[in-house]
Amino acid sequence: MSSRAELVVEARGLCRDFGPKRAVDGLDLEIPRGTVYGLLGPNGSGKTTAMRMLTGLLRPSEGTARVLGIPLPGRAEPLKSRIGYMTQGFSLYRDLTVHENLAFVADIYGLGRRARRARIAELMETYALAEIASIRAGSLSGGQRQRMALAAAVLHAPGLLFLDEPTSAVDPESRRLFWEQLFDLVEGGTSIVVSTHFMDEAERCHRIAIMDRGVKRADGTPREMMEAIAGRVVQVEGADLRHVGRKLTGAPGILSVAQVGARLRVLTRQGVAAPLATVTAALDGAAEVTAQPVAANLEDVFVYATREDAP
Repeated sequence: MSSRAELVVEARGLCRDFGPKRAVDGLDLEIPRGTVYGLLGPNGSGKTTAMRMLTGLLRPSEGTARVLGIPLPGRAEPLKSRIGYMTQGFSLYRDLTVHENLAFVADIYGLGRRARRARIAELMETYALAEIASIRAGSLSGGQRQRMALAAAVLHAPGLLFLDEPTSAVDPESRRLFWEQLFDLVEGGTSIVVSTHFMDEAERCHRIAIMDRGVKRADGTPREMMEAIAGRVVQVEGADLRHVGRKLTGAPGILSVAQVGARLRVLTRQGVAAPLATVTAALDGAAEVTAQPVAANLEDVFVYATREDAP
């Protein structure tokens, strides 16, 4: 277990109820300093609610947290000047220009005139905003808005940055560039918590927590999690895969069957001692079909965590 000084977030038993619905249920987190920590899960899994509790924007129904050493609930105000938060939806002013938006954010954080000018100029250069500085935010492309929103979130140089599904509305090239910029921030000393439903993005994180229906199902490094289910994934190739897939689905010992191009990815249940033999038996002599064990990927981990362990 990491020492408290090495953690930027430590949460114990966080819960949040909205009427009869429990959106987050007993969340424990330990997020080390200097890392990108991912919250991976589908819509409605509790990622945004958890993030809003950790930023002090939402009071937990139960449980406690320490964020940058500040206890929550109770001391949210001093925390706000030390963190950055980029919301899932675009939250800056569409009728203001890029420069006007950044200047407004600088005023909120109390930057003096000289510091504001220097910091905005630096961010304009870093995030390629100089050429669009005088364009209204409402006229920007998705990738441009994303860069501006990131610049606004880090304008006051926070030690901890929260990003709520920041790439859900941008193209693949913009997503790749955005993640390179995140690692530049980490190199500069910023810790990052990012929520996502993209497997490739989660795999980029130093550590991740898989969330489903408000509950943390698993956590660790992506590599550790993939190695933990090694040997339980079987790839099937051959003719008439749709028919073969239907035959495998629901067979004893089979947890999941998914077609990926010209092959099937078959996940066997946790207690199965011989995954390949189990799949071969379920194929029951299907003609022109081969099966072999393959390495697990993060999507396999996600399926195991949300189906095998879920109540």
